[in-house]
Amino acid sequence: MHIQTAAVHTLRDFEHGAVVPPVHLSSTFALDCASEGGDFAYQRGANPTRAQLETVLAALEGAQHGFAFASGMAATAAALSTLVVGDEVLLPASVYGGTYRFVDLVLPGRGVTGRFVDDLGALTDADFTPSTRAVFIETPANPTLRITDLRRISELAHRHGALVIVDNTFMTPVLQKPLDLGADVVVQSATKYLAGHSDLLAGTITTNDDALAEAFALAQKAQGGVLAPQDSFRLIQSIKTLPLRLERQQENAGAIVAHLREREDIARVWYPGSYSEEEARIHASQATGGGAVLSFELADGLDRVAFLEALHYPAYAVSLGGVESLICRPATMTHEAMTDEARANAGISPELLRLSVGIENLQDLLDDLDQALVAAR
Repeated sequence: MHIQTAAVHTLRDFEHGAVVPPVHLSSTFALDCASEGGDFAYQRGANPTRAQLETVLAALEGAQHGFAFASGMAATAAALSTLVVGDEVLLPASVYGGTYRFVDLVLPGRGVTGRFVDDLGALTDADFTPSTRAVFIETPANPTLRITDLRRISELAHRHGALVIVDNTFMTPVLQKPLDLGADVVVQSATKYLAGHSDLLAGTITTNDDALAEAFALAQKAQGGVLAPQDSFRLIQSIKTLPLRLERQQENAGAIVAHLREREDIARVWYPGSYSEEEARIHASQATGGGAVLSFELADGLDRVAFLEALHYPAYAVSLGGVESLICRPATMTHEAMTDEARANAGISPELLRLSVGIENLQDLLDDLDQALVAAR
């Protein structure tokens, strides 16, 4: 079953001939009095609607296990909660600011060390220590769109007994399946493309590892950061249009990248594979498209604030993946938790702008960008 079909038809055979799954709102469930057993007991541990969503998540990823959390950071925190005192995790310097904040401020209190690597793709055996227990990868990276070879890093990490955790938010399973490429765990901020309408907060984990699945189920039950039934239902419905939305968004993004690269008032454009021919080759070997996020800088002398204020369609706001285009300044918004030095090491300049492209008419978006560039002069 292709992913476009799986997004729609993974769940079937509902009561009364319904073609849409019901929402089970109950926080508690009656148990068998003799055995005290039952598939569900309390919503935090499990809920039928959330279980249906988790079935869909696993099917999209081609995974054995899926888990739904209350936010992308709740999912990332659960994935990193498998680390214990004395462990180390390697991450790219250009990692999502929320992940940076968690690793920089929370993990040290648990006795876990995070080491940020300028170029994660250049890792070698010498970069691993006896304490290295995980490698956390974003490919494409946020917001520089740098590419990491998932096959090579997975093989390298496993040789040293380290887990590979991949944040696949930018690609989604429609464009990239890290588990098939050697990763152990995939996390996503479902707030972004999976939900797709900037009105829902959610996070996901998928894995094929039974022991890790038990740990993530425990994280749901013990830490309580689970997705509510109503939001689980809404995410199931949103996922049905994910392939269609992403196809349109990616088409728009590719055209905008080509357009901006032709303009003298744009200093540089970042898009998956733009850093080098080698990264372009790697990305083409592990993903089926570039996605719908790009970053760019205005040429010297242009007024960034005037450019942003002149835009009609992209809202100046954090987040990405919604049907509407959004633009942000990572240095002061999504990655504000990083130090100036950390941002510099990650290649995130104060002038870098990140554009998440929506499903609007392409010509309207191009015209809007052009008139805003004129205003920036």
